[in-house]
Amino acid sequence: VQLQASGGGLVQVGDSLSLSCTAARRLFSNNAMAWFRQAPGKEREFVAVINWRGDSSNYSDSVKGRFTISRDNAKNMVSLQMNSLKLDDTAVYYCAAGLFAHAGAVVSSAYRYWGQGTLVTVSS
Repeated sequence: VQLQASGGGLVQVGDSLSLSCTAARRLFSNNAMAWFRQAPGKEREFVAVINWRGDSSNYSDSVKGRFTISRDNAKNMVSLQMNSLKLDDTAVYYCAAGLFAHAGAVVSSAYRYWGQGTLVTVSS
């Protein structure tokens, strides 16, 4: 397994949850890492991306100000801290590795490697 996501679960509206994704070093090093999500019956959508150094990131409008993406290059790990969760945040969350360094790619087709997904369910 080259990308392994974890941390999903069942939470309530307003709660926080942190997702993690570990990657094979050859995928993680020097590459941007991103999170996408796919809700039931919907297409996969961009959530957040971080550049290889961890000093530049980009977020979808729907999560901006609530979610924070970060990475630990020593551990080959990217994380997604999710605060103030809403019902609409319910989805399977996927981490992805791009074969590029910048944090500008927001479409799923730009990413070649994907984790298996972790389910986040937000209940009222």
